[in-house]
Amino acid sequence: MATPVVLIAGDGIGVEVTAAMQAVVQAAGAEVTWIEAMAGLGAVERYGDPLPAATLDLIRRYRVALKGPCTTPVGKGFRSINVRLRKELDLYASVRPVSTLPGVNVPYDRVDLVVVRENTEGLYSGQEHVVVPGVVESLRIITRTAAERIVRYAFELARHSGRRRVTFCHKADVMPLSDGLFLTTARAVADDFPFLEFEEMHVDHLCLQLALDPSPFDVLVMENLFGDVVSDLCAGLVGGLGLVPGANFGQRYAVFEAVHGSAPDIAGKGLANPIALIRSAAMMLEHIGQRKPAQRIEEAVRRTLAAGRGLTRDLGGNGTTATLTQELIANL
Repeated sequence: MATPVVLIAGDGIGVEVTAAMQAVVQAAGAEVTWIEAMAGLGAVERYGDPLPAATLDLIRRYRVALKGPCTTPVGKGFRSINVRLRKELDLYASVRPVSTLPGVNVPYDRVDLVVVRENTEGLYSGQEHVVVPGVVESLRIITRTAAERIVRYAFELARHSGRRRVTFCHKADVMPLSDGLFLTTARAVADDFPFLEFEEMHVDHLCLQLALDPSPFDVLVMENLFGDVVSDLCAGLVGGLGLVPGANFGQRYAVFEAVHGSAPDIAGKGLANPIALIRSAAMMLEHIGQRKPAQRIEEAVRRTLAAGRGLTRDLGGNGTTATLTQELIANL
């Protein structure tokens, strides 16, 4: 029986990479029924809202969604689509696996880590206001409840995926109350997992060490803003946002997504690289218990990149979305 999954194509290149993803997922033998929903500029035109209530209702009904890149209109009073999704569905854990891929020209050859980011608090809580003209105050919210569940999530992920080391990233020397609470909570959770290594590292030092040699790192866990920055930094270590998958998990819902932008400058030209969304779909298939097609997709991505045929321009080739999709399907 096919599993229903809410599908949000998004904007710009979203339609193209979504079509490519659907073709690869079908060819891999996955059993999925796509439930189409809208978000982004198209949703604004139809519903007057970039994230309509109807889309949220569908995700609540079916529990799992896959999202292409969406654009939040700037300067029109709309909050970020991604932030709203995380808040509305309490998707507290952003998970970004990052690993070196064959055929991609990067300085590092042994990267294999996961960034776990707290998704609902910190400076992205949206609590800001004008104190007096010319002065704006933003509140950085940290709670013990949210800190404990994200650190525990990171340790459970490490345990169940065979990873041995959890690195907690913070800046408690500068923010002793907020990051101090996060740090003491992390230490308490780590005590429940004595069979796993635990280390604490300042965010600036972590970025330095990642740039020097990312190979020792395994699972990284941190608050919202730090995670936003570090996860993109780590994507750069392996070739960029066009290659890495992403997912957002809560207690009841999961939304998988390509984390790159909608690239309106190349939209409709058949030049977009669909690998990030395809690998996010593989993560989704793993989540719903369809491990075999998920593994086939990951193996096909590696074979295709190693062979170097049909690749899009961002991957050093002169191919198109269609040629890359054809190669991926041929390599399943």
